[in-house]
Amino acid sequence: MMPRILVIAGSDSSAGAGIQADIKTAQALGCYAQTAITAVTAQNTRDVTKVHPVPADIVAAQIEACLRDIGADAVKIGMLGSAKIVRAVASALPKKIPLVLDPLMVSTSGHRLLAANAVAAMIRELFPRASLVTPNIPEAKALAGITRSKRGDAEAAGRKLIAMGAHAALIKGGHATRATVDDVLVWRGGVEVYAYPRVKTRHTHGTGCTLSTAIACGLAQGLSLPLAVGRAREYLQHAIATAPGLGKGHGPLNHGGEIAK
Repeated sequence: MMPRILVIAGSDSSAGAGIQADIKTAQALGCYAQTAITAVTAQNTRDVTKVHPVPADIVAAQIEACLRDIGADAVKIGMLGSAKIVRAVASALPKKIPLVLDPLMVSTSGHRLLAANAVAAMIRELFPRASLVTPNIPEAKALAGITRSKRGDAEAAGRKLIAMGAHAALIKGGHATRATVDDVLVWRGGVEVYAYPRVKTRHTHGTGCTLSTAIACGLAQGLSLPLAVGRAREYLQHAIATAPGLGKGHGPLNHGGEIAK
């Protein structure tokens, strides 16, 4: 049977990030994606202009409808928006299912995607359920209090996030300035570093959504966490390098590129 994932996230009208990027990623990696939409956004490659949250009970109903019929082998959580939605998601999800949590706090264009009072709810309700949390450096700084972006600081942030309840943490290095992008995985097996040459491009819209969904696909297909992260990182690197060059800002990736499933 085709592996199934459930994505809980916001909709991106430009289709570079959010639910649209998640579906394209899952399709490319051989998984069937179902969705629970948490917000409808008006955005493009330059900015987010409007956000319309979906009522929390509707978010929960989407989750329950998907799980009651088709089911899921893994879950990916992206944009949540509010503490009320955080609590609804936590209540609707079964406790034992691989879960990748991308703690989306601010968009690439600087628009806040998670209310300040929802951060504590996310940590309390969802971190203990998360097989993996995938913050970028600004999010790791906000969540774990790190002040620098060196590899040792990323490891320390990962350990702190695990102490806060997460089972594992992947600190993404895209916001650093080194010639390589170093993504640092801290998990029960130790520390793994995924270092890739930095692609000189402004077309990076949806990289976090794409990576976290690709990892969820790997977990749904039975890969170990390090292998799921490694394959997802390979997929993301190719998607960035072959981006179609659309838009006047941070353009979308090439989700349909040639990849090894």
